[in-house]
Amino acid sequence: MAKYIFITGGVVSSLGKGITCASIGKILESRGLKVSLMKFDPYINVDPGTMNPYQHGEVYVTEDGAETDLDLGHYERFTHAQATKFNNVTTGQVYHAVISKERRGDYLGKTVQVIPHITAEIKERVKKVAEVSRADIVIAEIGGTVGDIESLPFLEAARQLGLEVGRDNILYVHVTLVPYIKCAEEIKTKPTQHSVGTLREIGIQPDVLICRTEKPLSNEIKEKISLFCNVQKEAVIEARDVASIYQIPIIFKEQVLDEIILTHFKLIAHCSQMENWEKDVVEKALCPKEAVSIALVGKYISLQDAYKSIYEALAHAGIANDARVEVKKIDSEDIEKLGAQKLLSGVSGILVPGGFGYRGIEGKIKAIKYARENKIPFLGLCLGMQCAVIEFARNVCGLKGANSSEFKPKTSYPVISLLEEQRKVRDMGGTMRLGAYPCQIKKDTLAFMVYNRVAISERHRHRYEFNNKFRKIFQKKGMGFSGIYPQKNLVEIVEIREHPYFIAVQFHPEFKSKPDQAHPLFRDFIKAAAAQAAHQPIR
Repeated sequence: MAKYIFITGGVVSSLGKGITCASIGKILESRGLKVSLMKFDPYINVDPGTMNPYQHGEVYVTEDGAETDLDLGHYERFTHAQATKFNNVTTGQVYHAVISKERRGDYLGKTVQVIPHITAEIKERVKKVAEVSRADIVIAEIGGTVGDIESLPFLEAARQLGLEVGRDNILYVHVTLVPYIKCAEEIKTKPTQHSVGTLREIGIQPDVLICRTEKPLSNEIKEKISLFCNVQKEAVIEARDVASIYQIPIIFKEQVLDEIILTHFKLIAHCSQMENWEKDVVEKALCPKEAVSIALVGKYISLQDAYKSIYEALAHAGIANDARVEVKKIDSEDIEKLGAQKLLSGVSGILVPGGFGYRGIEGKIKAIKYARENKIPFLGLCLGMQCAVIEFARNVCGLKGANSSEFKPKTSYPVISLLEEQRKVRDMGGTMRLGAYPCQIKKDTLAFMVYNRVAISERHRHRYEFNNKFRKIFQKKGMGFSGIYPQKNLVEIVEIREHPYFIAVQFHPEFKSKPDQAHPLFRDFIKAAAAQAAHQPIR
């Protein structure tokens, strides 16, 4: 029988429940246990696929093509657990399922209510993850903060599940804030007391408290929290800010959180295996030998979470190259106004990420032109690849006014266009090319040198594709098509060989990067940028 851990948050949002969830998964995996992690999101959207990145941050895509919350990215980066469409549950999905059952008559004329029907649907989804993953422990994060009206059905379902499976098989972890009042020079426990009090009113007594704090928690403070929150003192876990999020599993391990969990569940497990993580990830992240400056030219750079997986993939590539990656965030609209030279001068690499819509596109194209002409290592992702194609068409192939039909439907040279099956699509959610697709890589190409294999699989999230009508002129002018989706002969990877490192891909490699296994495209991009910074030949 699977065990269950529910992670809740209190006082304020953005305390790091997702990182906590992932870190607990990591330390339990290090003991030889199989884990599966899931996220409950209280919003009524079916998924975040149609939400603005400024509202929600990035949309994380799983292997099976689900558009999910970015916390699933943390889960996959920290652990070996592979997320699926079952691992992200929203209020919209739950209500949609219950209403569909009601319309079919599944409830046999009963009055459909939050309790028991909505909560039963939520519990079934937790059990489904346990069944599909065959995990020893399912770790479920409930979004929002305790007291929010939106999250109450999820908390009630978590309470009910405790009754069903027994307290030995379920554990409640509450992430809370213990603020430091600088003018009084005091740590205050009252917000945590109130948060736990609210959780207990709902019927959940937390077993573990993860206390976010600026200052160390003294024994006296821990005893006070323990007494007023009815939690064992050793289960009051200090969680201070750290230089790297990859330190957090180590910090939890040092406070024997894994032993606390195993004791609660009455489980016997292997000794912890965290030495490689500490040596190969944490130490290299904290003490790199060199630094490299990368410009990320995007449309949503004012929100850190909009490109979360990209920032993490760059950090992983830095770890792999023993380098600190300094990301210079540049709004592509600023390049349109001020020019590429002014904003990109001095960087050792340029990355153009994905996105949707025409805003800022010309700035991205100018940045790519600057990278190509000045021999600066360049990596384009999804829309970044499409912008690279447009730039090359205009400035090398001589196709004046070339564009994507997404941005200019009547363009004379639609070098990026919709596939025929996409032309009749009206619903925006879940209708793109989503999830993992195979790609064949040609030998004797930069892509082959990077991947060192001919068959790969990468995750997609886009509608528009390279227009194959223009392949010959691109190849004649020096752009290579080194990766192809064989089933439909679609271009997946483009590159320019007469360049230190110029490669752009239609997919999202950032979703498959891990701190101890950097994605090869990012790894070699940072390697090329470091060589550029040192004025050394790359190969």
